[in-house]
Amino acid sequence: MNRSQEREQAFILLFEKSFNPELTIDEIIEMALESEFMEKSAFTDKLARLTVEKVGDIDAKIEQYSVGWTLDRITKVSLSILRIAVCEILFMDDIPTGVSINEAVELAKNYASREDSQFINGVLGSIAKEL
Repeated sequence: MNRSQEREQAFILLFEKSFNPELTIDEIIEMALESEFMEKSAFTDKLARLTVEKVGDIDAKIEQYSVGWTLDRITKVSLSILRIAVCEILFMDDIPTGVSINEAVELAKNYASREDSQFINGVLGSIAKEL
């Protein structure tokens, strides 16, 4: 499995968590593995867990650059993609920022609308400029 596929798995886990906030990320990962919905991946686990752990910092950064949008107005798909990408940008120094942005836009193209992918690109581009 390549890094893009692992990132996509992490996105799906975070998306699932957005519908089941009472479950821990460990419970969601365990259910996904038991149902053979996902393959075991150290990167997927790390990214999903770190995103959940740092969600307060991540959401604050998203809100800062989502001009005119509150988190509850952003679709669950877009918010899950943004959270993963912002997590990579802020907390995973071994991943180039451009890669995180490009991968997020590709996920948005596959799972969201064209407008969502443009929105995600704009928010992440603004964050990248700050850093």
